[in-house]
Amino acid sequence: MPRTTSTPYSPHSSYFVYTPPSYPDPFPEIRRRKQKRTIGVYVAGALFAIANWTFLDAAILSAHAKSPWGHPGTDDPPVHVTFVDWIPGICSLLGYSVVNMIDEDRIRGNDGSGDSWAVWRARLFQFIGFALMAGGLVGSVTVLVLKYILGHYPERFTYYGYANFSQSFGMMLSAVVLWTAQEYEYGLTP
Repeated sequence: MPRTTSTPYSPHSSYFVYTPPSYPDPFPEIRRRKQKRTIGVYVAGALFAIANWTFLDAAILSAHAKSPWGHPGTDDPPVHVTFVDWIPGICSLLGYSVVNMIDEDRIRGNDGSGDSWAVWRARLFQFIGFALMAGGLVGSVTVLVLKYILGHYPERFTYYGYANFSQSFGMMLSAVVLWTAQEYEYGLTP
């Protein structure tokens, strides 16, 4: 028997059942799985583009850096973006590529081939991809701290190190968003 909510002065209190009003869904398109996947893929692409552009901006600024105006005695800025700064981004990019090239069904063993070695190899390459991304992130933190923060450079030069870190972090975040968005394609999450 349904629980009734009665009002003390109502003559119909014995058969009145309160139902809350239903409001229309304010975001009906976002609730669908296909739109969630599409939004996730676009967000991952935007994160990837912003991450790489941030570092490219720092590299371009470094290449065109001049001595401060009004200080004719100093010819060159104290620090530039060198190949050492590019290594963490390259590692993160390689890891990002490896992680996103492997099919999720292969990792879960749902591809129908029945080959346990294929599942093992896919998981091994997935681990290597995440290790490359983590190595790129740790490398960018190391470059930031050792080269830019401990070097006591002005803030306009420490931006190069922060851009390096944001590139690696943005690519790792983009990979996580893309991985999560692709789960909606297979209907693994509600």
